[in-house]
Amino acid sequence: MGANMTTKETRKASYEAVLPKTKDRSRLILETLGTRSMTVSEITDELVAAGRIPYYNRNYVAPRLSELKDMGIVETCGRRKSTRSDATEAVWRRKEATP
Repeated sequence: MGANMTTKETRKASYEAVLPKTKDRSRLILETLGTRSMTVSEITDELVAAGRIPYYNRNYVAPRLSELKDMGIVETCGRRKSTRSDATEAVWRRKEATP
């Protein structure tokens, strides 16, 4: 078996191992977001406060929001000041279902 095939199999195994966690995290983020509009910092702060994640880590939330955006589930709807810095960050909300 060539090195390229081994790399592909290793990547596939890694992806499949992470996939259930990714789905759980996406579901948790959607539950937290609910019908509100929130920034990554706000979602992450709520997850920490609720004991759903052990410490503040925006990398727990941001990649999942990007994936949910790519799937057409959430969208950005503006910007506001971060809860963690003077920078502004995107505000996210669920997309409204269109009949």
